[in-house]
Amino acid sequence: MDISRRAVLRGIGALGIGAGGLAAFPSVAAAAPLTKVLVFSKTAGFRHDSIPAGIAAIRQLGGQNGFAVDATEDAGAFTTSNLAQYQVVIWLSTTGDVLNATQQTAFESYVNGGGGYVGVHAAADTEYDWAWYGGCCGAYFLSHPAQQQASVIVEDRTSDATAHLPATWSRFDEWYNYRANPRGSVSVLMRLDESTYSGGTMGDHPITWWHDVGSGRAWYTGLGHTIESYSDPLYTRMLLGGIRIAARATTTQPPTEVELARGRPVTVSSVESGTYAGANAVDGNTGTRWSSAFSDPQWISVDLGAVHHISRVRLSWEAAYGRAYRIETSSDNSTWGSVFTTTTGDGGTDDIAVSADARYVRVTGTQRGTQWGYSLWELSVLGT
Repeated sequence: MDISRRAVLRGIGALGIGAGGLAAFPSVAAAAPLTKVLVFSKTAGFRHDSIPAGIAAIRQLGGQNGFAVDATEDAGAFTTSNLAQYQVVIWLSTTGDVLNATQQTAFESYVNGGGGYVGVHAAADTEYDWAWYGGCCGAYFLSHPAQQQASVIVEDRTSDATAHLPATWSRFDEWYNYRANPRGSVSVLMRLDESTYSGGTMGDHPITWWHDVGSGRAWYTGLGHTIESYSDPLYTRMLLGGIRIAARATTTQPPTEVELARGRPVTVSSVESGTYAGANAVDGNTGTRWSSAFSDPQWISVDLGAVHHISRVRLSWEAAYGRAYRIETSSDNSTWGSVFTTTTGDGGTDDIAVSADARYVRVTGTQRGTQWGYSLWELSVLGT
């Protein structure tokens, strides 16, 4: 499995998602209350099997963030009086011609009058004969290659939808090419790096954006084809931000992530030799590393100096890595809680989403991936 994709999947575990259901999504302070949204998922063409997972995820986002969620595939819901109760209408992988002329007029009036539009993935594969809709969404679907891993470049990390994301986000999805490049008409939040996958045809390839439409606001992402997207905390947090942007429910941005571990005191269970001290893992130099004795278990711990909110832990493994390891946090260097566990590590760089308030962060390896010790170029802890 691709290292970066694996890191995203590991982030799911870090926020407590298991077979029993979705994670508790984070709440974000609003500039204005977001109270009610409508999810519309009617299809007149291809139907995505991720739609039920998407509805469930949005309902959970609503439950965790204080807004009600209605879901329908009945185009009859598109009347002026009915739409007035919603701050945002989310077009969740709709396809084809789904509204009649009267319903189209009602939705145009809704958005132009201040309502919010969120388009997810195949929302761009919808209503090709309704020019206003194409402008609202921002672009129409053209084609896509086979589903595959690709790198998403986050152009704007000040947005409520993207502030939590790494600058380069590698993930598995179905990557749309669009009939026209929307850049210049929208504010681009993310673009695809076409050099990282096969089948991109746009060159400059926006994949997530927002813009104002009349007195309303529209937000669209091409991500979200897969069922797995809707149990990925990075994706669902992005979707929450998009809903809030469309509702104009945010004016301030989350605090900027900063590096917390750089140069901080480190303790380790062992070292291979004096050349590979624990401090090497937090010195900011990717040419130096901590390496442990050749046995299990082994650990490395960093003292952040004070309690911080921790949002990500990034591990850059040397050729010797942890097959099984866990990330633990503590406020007193005595009582530890696990925020992430894996038994399928295979090296490279793991960028793991977590959520914890702690002073100490410890990585404990319980099974080496090689005959050698655990070997980290860098242990990076990010948060506020």
